[in-house]
Amino acid sequence: MPAPPEEAVAPLMRGIAVLRGLTDAGGAAALSDLGRATGLARSTIDRVTGTLARMGYVRLDGNNAVLAPRLMELGNAYLAALRLPDLLSRHADNLADALDESVSLAVADGDGIRFIHQAIRRRVLSLSFRIGDLLPAERTAPGPLLATEWRAQDWARWRERRLADPEDLGFPAIPPRSHSAAGGDFEQRVERARLDGWALDNQLIEPGLVAVSVPVRAPDGRIACAASAVSHISRHSADSLRDSLLPRLRTAVAAMERELASAPPPEPPSGPSGLAAWTSTSKQELGGEFITSLARGLTVVTAFGEGRAELTLSEVAERTGLPRATARRALITLRHLGHVTVDDRVFRLTSRVLALGYPPLSRTKLTRIARPHLASLTRSVQDSTSLAVLAGDQVQCAVSVAAGRIMDVDIAEGTRAPAYATSAGRILLASLSAEERSARLTHVRMEALTTRTVTRPTDLEAILERVRENGYALVDEELEEGLRSISVPIRDRDGGVIAAINVHMHSSRRSVAECVMNIVPELRATAARLEDDLHVTGRFVRVPIA
Repeated sequence: MPAPPEEAVAPLMRGIAVLRGLTDAGGAAALSDLGRATGLARSTIDRVTGTLARMGYVRLDGNNAVLAPRLMELGNAYLAALRLPDLLSRHADNLADALDESVSLAVADGDGIRFIHQAIRRRVLSLSFRIGDLLPAERTAPGPLLATEWRAQDWARWRERRLADPEDLGFPAIPPRSHSAAGGDFEQRVERARLDGWALDNQLIEPGLVAVSVPVRAPDGRIACAASAVSHISRHSADSLRDSLLPRLRTAVAAMERELASAPPPEPPSGPSGLAAWTSTSKQELGGEFITSLARGLTVVTAFGEGRAELTLSEVAERTGLPRATARRALITLRHLGHVTVDDRVFRLTSRVLALGYPPLSRTKLTRIARPHLASLTRSVQDSTSLAVLAGDQVQCAVSVAAGRIMDVDIAEGTRAPAYATSAGRILLASLSAEERSARLTHVRMEALTTRTVTRPTDLEAILERVRENGYALVDEELEEGLRSISVPIRDRDGGVIAAINVHMHSSRRSVAECVMNIVPELRATAARLEDDLHVTGRFVRVPIA
């Protein structure tokens, strides 16, 4: 990489280096290891990670740094601006279902390809690529297609990289290159792809992995992305992949191209984001340890998004609320690092933004999102907390954080209990339609587990109506003598209830009135923070429970 311009923001470059280091390490690393990976002093690592933690982009756990779900808002900004996942992912998912094979969408990133969507078929032999993973073009099916649009400088960069990194060690998502995957015929494969309109990967990435790819063209004729069907030689040879999957892949691509041609332009949002004011506030709170220029530089990325794919300097400054000079230096730095391009004074994000944490975070589960929030809630209320999901006519504990008291509520993860007699169960039952609820409870005997257990279905229905109105559920000694619990819902991006978080305690700890007055607000605040992370994570990926 050439030397940075004089106006480049050094703290922003250091912050991005730390994020890249954490990404390459799989999402978590010791602070000392980050120093060795980036060449930065430990004091600098501490300040950078402290700033990123204040932004919600990393979580500090002792001497370790862990990527946090909120960091995905940077990659989300690129994907939303690109629009391809929003427009084409449905077609890719449907094709994966029809073929019963994995399907991916990829775009160019320099002399490599980067995934922007994955529809994975889960098998024992399952594809492990993630959104944001970068692969060398010559070892993939999309690579020859995307390389048909390379310019002379792209080919020169490719040859330089091949000489400097003969084993592909700069691509941590794949095994090192072997002689059989050398890709020496790449230029011939590109010409063949230009003529055929499709390309094949016959075990170039890894023995056993085969893929066929077709270009998806934008209305102007340029390649918007490449769609690939991926299989294993136990199910398809290269020939059968071409003969049986390629025609159906081409049909799906034709539908994708019609989608691109008919899509109306998005409506750009108006008004500044207010992020600059936030960074100023944080500087006042944290003093010299908070690196304002790093925080402001990263907020420039979030200026882009749906309806904001192309922005001028003035528009970036207006969107972020930053001074033009500050926005200009951040854009110069991001361009130097390859995260933005500029053409006729108009800036665009590049797929390299996905290298900032997206690959490991795109596999995040609800349980991982919830655990630190529940740990914080447990510290605050000094009682055990948990996250539960509905499992038939029962609730199942998916995450549990004990308070560590002498007399404590100990609910092991995986434990199940009758939904009708638990606060989490009532939250989840109340979220169902009457028909769904009836189907789950028709054959359930509502037994009296204690003298307080509600056992009449009509009484339960009245309670569930109050739960819907109040937004919380409290169960007092109905599951077990002396046990009181209170719960609130967790909602997905569409507003549907997918889980409940709970505080459990001995009934002598607080009165019912104190629980409603003091614990419910804490639960709701925790739920709001958890949902914020869940909604960022789930913008372009499906978030499984566990």
